[in-house]
Amino acid sequence: MYAIEPRQNLCFCSEATMKQKTIKARVYGKVQGVWFRDNTREKARELNLCGWVRNCSDGSVETIVSGNYDSVKTMVDWLHVGSPHSHVRRVVIDELDFDSSFRSFTITY
Repeated sequence: MYAIEPRQNLCFCSEATMKQKTIKARVYGKVQGVWFRDNTREKARELNLCGWVRNCSDGSVETIVSGNYDSVKTMVDWLHVGSPHSHVRRVVIDELDFDSSFRSFTITY
């Protein structure tokens, strides 16, 4: 059984100072073969986020999420829980400069 690591303390700035955010996340645990990418895409679309999600060769899943900072924060919280059949062990988040080039949220291969 995996222990869930505590959520990282990310700096989601106040609405007055920052309205948009882009993050890169790597999710570890039982996250492949359990519809994690599809559920991630659906959650991102529900939150009006853009970016992509893909499987990695080491068994983890990587995603770039871009959009409204509140929605990105909600997505980060969701990534720590994951899809119904996944078991998230660890999530590593990197904050990136806001990227407005994404137009949708896709699964990449």
